[in-house]
Amino acid sequence: MSFNPPLIWFLIGLGLVIAEFMIPGAIIVFFGVGAWIAALTTWIGLTDSLAWQIIVFSVSSVVLLLMLRRRLKGQFLGHTSSEQDLDHDLEEFVGKVVSVTQAIRPGQNGRVELKGAGWQASSDQSFEPGDRVVITGLDGIRVTVTAVSSSSAADQEAQS
Repeated sequence: MSFNPPLIWFLIGLGLVIAEFMIPGAIIVFFGVGAWIAALTTWIGLTDSLAWQIIVFSVSSVVLLLMLRRRLKGQFLGHTSSEQDLDHDLEEFVGKVVSVTQAIRPGQNGRVELKGAGWQASSDQSFEPGDRVVITGLDGIRVTVTAVSSSSAADQEAQS
């Protein structure tokens, strides 16, 4: 079996890029691309020794990470703009009509379903499972809800 450095660097890069999907954070992918750059430079004959291959891998990975992570992080983590505004991205839930999945009592958290996921919910009113409520605010990972008014339901229908 022969030792083929460009192929090994390529496979390392592929493994790192795939790992980014399993461990999201927009970091590992840059090391994968750095490994592909090392594979390319080795394949075209610019880096024959292992020491130079490691230098090319390290420098290219760090440069890509420092220059591109901030710009691309939003795309990797699901935000639609290149600059993340977590307040805006979370505030898009305000005004949405959702279903109560676990009873909500004043002073006690319940649960609602929002975009297919369960969220803790609080309110100064009581609601039973199956009730429809409107999100009025967010506090960390908990939403604040109130009773659905006829105008909220009409707005929600118009948006759908």
